[in-house]
Amino acid sequence: MSVAIENFLKAIYKNGKRDNNDTKPGSIARELNISNAAATDMAQKLAAKDLLHYEKYQALRLTEKGTKIAMDVIRKHRLWESFLFKTFDMSLHDIHREAELLEHQTSDFLAEKMSAYLGNPKFDPHGDPIPNADGEITTVDSSIALSQAEEGKHYTISRLMSDDKEFFEFCAQHGLKYGHVVLVSKQFIKTKMTQVQINNNTLILNEGFTSIIYVNENE
Repeated sequence: MSVAIENFLKAIYKNGKRDNNDTKPGSIARELNISNAAATDMAQKLAAKDLLHYEKYQALRLTEKGTKIAMDVIRKHRLWESFLFKTFDMSLHDIHREAELLEHQTSDFLAEKMSAYLGNPKFDPHGDPIPNADGEITTVDSSIALSQAEEGKHYTISRLMSDDKEFFEFCAQHGLKYGHVVLVSKQFIKTKMTQVQINNNTLILNEGFTSIIYVNENE
C-alpha cells in the first residue's frame, strides 16, 4: 500500500475513535491537509478495493481489510514512538513526527523485534494503546477527558491526544505527562476552565487542553 493510502485509512480509524466520531470525507481532508475533492476521490478508489464503505455525503467506514491495514500502521507508529522515547529521550512531539515517517518503512519482522525489545508494551508514551500483531487492542480504556473530571478528586493522566508541538511543550514544562497524578481543584462550568494542582503548582487549563488530556480516577 502507498503512504497516501495508509495515512487515509489510519485517519478514518483515528477520527472514528474520537468523541465526535466524524469520518466524513471533508473531515478526513482537513486531518490530512488535502482538498475535499481529493479525499472524495481517494475514498471512491479505496471503496473499489474493498478497503472502506463509501456513500455520498455519508461517513466513511472501514472494511475488515481496511481496518487491518490501519491497525498495522498504527501499531508500527506507536512502537516507533516507544522506541525513540526510550532510546533517545526525545520529546513527545519529535517522536510523533519521526514515527509518521518510519511507520511506512517498517516490516512486520522489525515491528516484532522492536516490540520484544521494549517488553511488548501495551501503551505508547502518549498513553495510546498499542495494537498486538493481530491488529487487536487488548486493553480496556476507562479514561475520561479532564474536562469531565470531578472536583476534589485525584486522577492519573492516561492519554495526551494531540500532535501539536506547543501543546507538548506546555505539558512537559508543567509536568502534565502520562502517568502523572493531578488533583482537580475546580471546574469552571461557564467558562469551561479546569483548575488542577500538580507538583505543588496550580494550573488553570482551557477546554482546548482539557478535552485532549485524558485521565483515570485514582482509587
